[in-house]
Parts: sequence; C-alpha cells; structure tokens
Amino acid sequence: MRKKQIVTLLGISALGLLLCVIASLAFGSRNIGINSVLHTLFSGDRTSFEAKVVYERIPRTVFSIIAGASLGVSGALMQAITRNPVADPSILGVNTGASLFVVSGIAFFNISTAKEYIWFALLGAALTAFFVYRIGSMGSGGATPIKLALAGTATSAALTSIVSAIVLPRSQAMQDFRFWQVGSVSGATWKGILLVIPFIIVGILLALLTSSALNAMALGDDVATGLGVRTGLIRLVGAFAGVLLCGAVTAIAGPIGFVGLMIPHTVRLICGADMRLIIPMSAVGGAVLLTLSDVFGRLLGAPGELEAGIVTAFLGAPVLVFIAMRVKVRSL
Repeated sequence: MRKKQIVTLLGISALGLLLCVIASLAFGSRNIGINSVLHTLFSGDRTSFEAKVVYERIPRTVFSIIAGASLGVSGALMQAITRNPVADPSILGVNTGASLFVVSGIAFFNISTAKEYIWFALLGAALTAFFVYRIGSMGSGGATPIKLALAGTATSAALTSIVSAIVLPRSQAMQDFRFWQVGSVSGATWKGILLVIPFIIVGILLALLTSSALNAMALGDDVATGLGVRTGLIRLVGAFAGVLLCGAVTAIAGPIGFVGLMIPHTVRLICGADMRLIIPMSAVGGAVLLTLSDVFGRLLGAPGELEAGIVTAFLGAPVLVFIAMRVKVRSL
C-alpha cells in the first residue's frame, strides 16, 4: 500500500475505534445517550446519574480495547508463524489450555486473584501451544495447516473434558469458573487492567520487532535464512509473544474465541501481506470487533446481557467456514 493509503486507513480505523468507545460508554442495560457521554467526559461531572454510569463503564471499555487488540495481534502472529490460515488461540486449543490451568488452580490451589489467574493461564497457554505444535508437526510434511487445526481441535476437546471432570464434582469451583469460561469483559477492573498491561506491552513490542523477519519467512525458510533471518529464533519469539498476549487476556476475560481468526484475515484482504502493517491494523481491528461485540451483547441481551465471547463465536463460525472453503486444503 502507498503511504497516503496507509495514512487514510489509519485515520478511518482511529475514527471507527473512537465511535466504538462512545457507543460502549453510551449503551447498555441503561442507555444514557451520546450527548450525555460527551458532556460527562468534557465537563468533568462526576455527580449525576449519567456520569456515574459512564465512569462505571470506562474500565470495561478500556479492557475491551486492550483485549481485542491483544487477541488480534496474537492471531496474526500464530497465522504467520504456522502458515496456517485458520490459526487462532481458540482453534489451536491455547485458550482451552489456559482454562484448564485456571480451573485447576481454582480447584486444587484455591487461587482467587487476577494475578494468580494470569500466571496459571500463561503456563497453560504456553504448554498447550507447544504440545499442539509438536503433535501437528509429526508425520510427513511437517506442521501443515490441516494437521495443526486437527491437533488443536482434538487437544481442545480433550482438555475441555478434563475441565469438566475437575469442575463438576466441586460446586465452589464450578461457581467461580462458570462465568469466567464463557468469555466476557464485564468484570474488568482497573486493578486487573494494570496487572495485564505489562504483559500486553511486551507481547505487542515483540510482535512489532519480529514483523520484518516474518515477512521474509513468508517466502520460505531457505530464502529467509539466505537473507540472514534466524528462523528458529523468530518462531520462538513470535510464539512467545502470541501466547503472552492470549494468556494474559484469557486470565482476566476468559476464553474469547475467533477474534484472532477474523481480524487478521480481514486486514490481509485490505492491506496485503506486509506484517509490518498487519500487526498494528490487527490490533486496531481486534479492539473494534471486541468492543462492538460487547455493545451488541448488551443491546441484544437487555435487560441483561450476552457475553462478548458468545457474540464473537456467533460471528466467527461462518467466517471459519468461509476461510476453509476459500483455502481449499487438499491434504489430510
């Protein structure tokens, strides 16, 4: 893309994200109107009912942006590293691995704080990602897209069964886990946001630093090696960044699927194959998608709400079918 087109695209994306933020602050179980939101933000009013509602929604909106951006970048990294068009934290089982370790922590180690959730989720996500990649790499042809997808699906199913076996006999663990497992940003707090911010910053910085090398690796490992790229190290760093982003978000919000699948593909159709542009645009696109999903969940489920994870799954299922049909994978 030309520089002028990139600037225009970034401007449109920033405007779209701003509109999503305003909608997130305005709409919910009690709609307060866009004018009230703008008045509250620019007047400094904290005493009126509308102002209290807006300030209650700000942490949720901020976390929606952070979580969506992280999942979008994580999906872009996983697709680039594995060369798998359907790679996504949920499809590769990374979310489920994080869930298993969190529920194990709840059931056996009595963890209850966001900080403890993060470390358990990161460990589970990392081990699952390594396991799925090793299983998907077995046999002839190495880690092909279909083998990785099948390995991730099978691993996710097995880990989900283990989660059920742990939770069902333990009523307290079930109570703590059942809301978390759906995937929602409704429980976001400033304390939780501050805990995940360092992990998110490190993950996105690593993603940006590896973007040029990932462009070279898209030409093939031999070509990339000839250009001086240390392919093994780049895969390791990229995978670490992807797991870091996914695990940190999953610890606070629960397993939210399909954001990392839909957004990188959409960005690639618009921007081309340059990872230096795909990664930042996936961050913006993920933030827009998750924030909008949260708003739609509130509106569709009124006077209650549908969790954002349900909305993204509803949107993502047909996208997955479309990608599978478009890719036309020939080998099993």
